[in-house]
Amino acid sequence: MAETTVTANGIRLWYETFGSASDPPVLLIMGLGAQAISWDETFCRRLADGGRYVIRYDNRDVGLSQWFDDDSTPYTLNEMADDAVGLLDALGITRAHVVGVSMGGMIAQVVAITHPERVLTLTSIMSTTGAGDVEPPTPEALAVLTALPGETFEERLDQAMRTRRLLHGPRFDWDEKWQRERATASIERAFHPQGTQRQMQAILQSPPRVDALRDVAVPTLVIHGTADPLVRFSGGESTAKAVPGSRLMAIEGMGHSLPPQVWDEVVPAILDHTAA
Repeated sequence: MAETTVTANGIRLWYETFGSASDPPVLLIMGLGAQAISWDETFCRRLADGGRYVIRYDNRDVGLSQWFDDDSTPYTLNEMADDAVGLLDALGITRAHVVGVSMGGMIAQVVAITHPERVLTLTSIMSTTGAGDVEPPTPEALAVLTALPGETFEERLDQAMRTRRLLHGPRFDWDEKWQRERATASIERAFHPQGTQRQMQAILQSPPRVDALRDVAVPTLVIHGTADPLVRFSGGESTAKAVPGSRLMAIEGMGHSLPPQVWDEVVPAILDHTAA
């Protein structure tokens, strides 16, 4: 395991790797406001143990990567996709298996659209195409997405735990200790709600990807929980329908999260998909 920062696409990005650099690279892209550590270390190690060189990184404006200020030029998912490719450049990687979750899935889609020569396979998890006919978030999920950040550590932790509980989904048992440890680690590592707001604007300012995804020719796996209250299951269906030859893996009762109980399904699916 190695962690450091590099200049990629003209900005500073923090990243960490697992496994051998001689193995096929898997680039993990995280979602809105979430840090690289939201890709659980054990999850990453399981992929690495399967013979993959795993790379997780903080998107711009989050975690230990470069933050922007209110006077910065607004950016879109295209710039964030260029960050991902810039990181591959900095690591000397010509092509990678690209895996994204939520907003990270949107970024991964854009990488496959705008830099197809850099993508071996695409895995889009609990994400969507931006199409207007996709179901919106539930009112409860929208409320936690737009809630103002807490002022104190305790308020921030309580808010994070409420959000995690809401997004968890009905299928899997709730592990209070594991969830609290992860939420605490994220808040203590970096807390930058302004960056989350700018990332949200990047999503909103980016056009739908349905037409462009029809030209994606790399093998594509779409993973989505049927009980996702934030990015509804129809978002996964829209993605799978748009990408020719893609496979939709529906996980019954999974919400907008990747708890350990689902890793026995998700990790082998990614390893199988990236085996070619």
